Amino acid sequence: MIFLFLYLLISISLVPGMASAQNGDSELSEVTVYGREFDLIDRSDSASEGLITQIEIRERPFFRSSDLFEYIPGMVAVHHSGGGKGSLFFLRGINLDHGTDFLMRFEGMPVNIRSHAHGNGYIDANFVIPELIKSISYTKGTHLAEIGDFSSIATSSFETLDFLDQGLIKFTQGRNSYKRLMAMNSLSLKKGDLIVAAEIKNNDGPWVYPEDSQFYNLFTKYTTNIFGMKSEIISTFYKSDWNATDQIPLRSFKAGDIDRYGAIDPSQGGETERVNLIFNLSDDDISLHSFFSRYSFNLFGNPTYFLNDKINGDQIEQEDDRWTFGFRAEKNYSVDFLKKSSTLQIGAELQHDDISDLNLFSTKERSRLSSIREDTVSESSFGFYTRIQTNWNEKFKSYLGFRFDSFSWDVSSSLIVNSGKGSDTKLNPKIDLVYLINPRWELTLNYGQGFHSNDVRAAELKVDPRARLSVKPYDVIIPTEGLDLGLRGKLSDKINLSMTIFNLDMDSALLFIGDIGSTEPTEGITVRGFESAIFWRPVNDLIFDLTVSKNKARSPTLPRGKNYVPDAHDFVAVLSSTYKYKNDTSFTLKLRHLGEAPITEDGTKSKDSSTIVNFSAQTRFNNIDLGLEVFNIFNTKFNDMDHYYESRLFNEPESIEGYHFHPGNGREARFTIGYNF
Repeated sequence: MIFLFLYLLISISLVPGMASAQNGDSELSEVTVYGREFDLIDRSDSASEGLITQIEIRERPFFRSSDLFEYIPGMVAVHHSGGGKGSLFFLRGINLDHGTDFLMRFEGMPVNIRSHAHGNGYIDANFVIPELIKSISYTKGTHLAEIGDFSSIATSSFETLDFLDQGLIKFTQGRNSYKRLMAMNSLSLKKGDLIVAAEIKNNDGPWVYPEDSQFYNLFTKYTTNIFGMKSEIISTFYKSDWNATDQIPLRSFKAGDIDRYGAIDPSQGGETERVNLIFNLSDDDISLHSFFSRYSFNLFGNPTYFLNDKINGDQIEQEDDRWTFGFRAEKNYSVDFLKKSSTLQIGAELQHDDISDLNLFSTKERSRLSSIREDTVSESSFGFYTRIQTNWNEKFKSYLGFRFDSFSWDVSSSLIVNSGKGSDTKLNPKIDLVYLINPRWELTLNYGQGFHSNDVRAAELKVDPRARLSVKPYDVIIPTEGLDLGLRGKLSDKINLSMTIFNLDMDSALLFIGDIGSTEPTEGITVRGFESAIFWRPVNDLIFDLTVSKNKARSPTLPRGKNYVPDAHDFVAVLSSTYKYKNDTSFTLKLRHLGEAPITEDGTKSKDSSTIVNFSAQTRFNNIDLGLEVFNIFNTKFNDMDHYYESRLFNEPESIEGYHFHPGNGREARFTIGYNF
């Protein structure tokens, strides 16, 4: 595999005619300002909406691909296992797991995977090559009719470049055996433009047992015109495998039995593969998106060590193998509504998942011992939405809409009693009001009802596959309701500001837990908070970008003092500063502060706050790019994740309830050299 990718990387850089100077109006040359500088007054319907441009992505330090999400104000992405596993996300004060209430779209394709073996809505963004991203747009809350499942907290949409001004091949070397080789180039054809890119990465991490993560990415995009519409054909191939060091018990670390970067079960890890094929057609009024995905996933984990099996240990394997296809169509019409000029948006989308293997096994050192549950699942959804924008006068406009979603499923389980078919539907209203105070300031009010889906296996679950006890099934569609009050404007020609007060109510549900193959009851959550984003460019060569979020999350159905929401961080702040010197050189500092969080419902056990600072410097000499990235420059000791639960080690006669943690990385430096051709 590695020799194939090396061949492709070299080929991309050597193919004749793939130079790009022929295209004078490429997408890259159009991106000349920062997204935070864009004047969104009278162009957006929410103060929590934003745009990140390619130039911002290029200048910031990136420890891993999921750092792209930290451009979204208040958002934090962390890892609690091997680098090939999807990140955990935090936004608006709550833990979004791997994407349960955070939707990611890539060129119109939903990246979240539903009824996933590890966690519903699972996002793995490792297939994204940052150098190819043209823009990332985001919005928060439940108010948009065109966005459905997994979007209750926020939605991000990734768009890639159509053409490159120059080809690029670059190599990065860092501590802990980190290596990355990436190449990309363009070919201008008679009827369109083609981009090809490939990437190889390897990393051992700071762990006692090397992670030995291997990443392989391929990307192609062909852009042309069909029937006067912009047409895109995009393909991606992603494969990775890794060893994992999961959380360890604090008691073992304090006793000196294990290093901070050690592991109780060094045989944990996994492998995954995803192939995507995306077709897009669009013009000013119509957009059509379709996609096909082939996905596989095997994950080995052991969070409780020897709690359930004192001889072989508690290691499990989660297996997922599926085909997915989907389609979305949208059309805009100019209409008169109550004698006012309006724009009517109508859209529909469908998705089908054919899951041949959705399994959970008991394992030891990655060898299967027994089957806990094995399932075959067919899951389909259909969504219809409409929204009308009306300009009532020069200062006031409204967006009124609704969205209807329908889910159906068929579960065939190895335990026959847990097999069955079902369906569920939801109708959600959406309202946005926008008032232009003056040419510099805008007030927004956003309300909407939304939802996230849960694993459909739990809807048919009648018997716990481990304990063989009766359990209660639950609804697949879990309602949410959100309200945002926002203010967006310009303090001066050099300072952009947005502020939002928000409230979110998430209904209670039975949550399907992939680690046990069964359900656990969860309480509803109410989140209230305030967030703000400030972009300041005091002079042309200096930029400051600050985002802050203050949150309070509680379970309204529990008694006061016992209603804390685990992993609900109260405060998040990210400050980034970039200094540009003579256009070809830039220096960036990024500070991320993650506030403390309770990790038990009574609030007596908590996770400490953490502050880390990253640095990057870039320069160019003729066609040579040089870069330096330093992560956690002050070598701060912090934990990516903290948990408080019951576990048992091999030499312990009884289980012990206590802290378990996954440490964050210490200081690491990476050097990059690139050649533009």
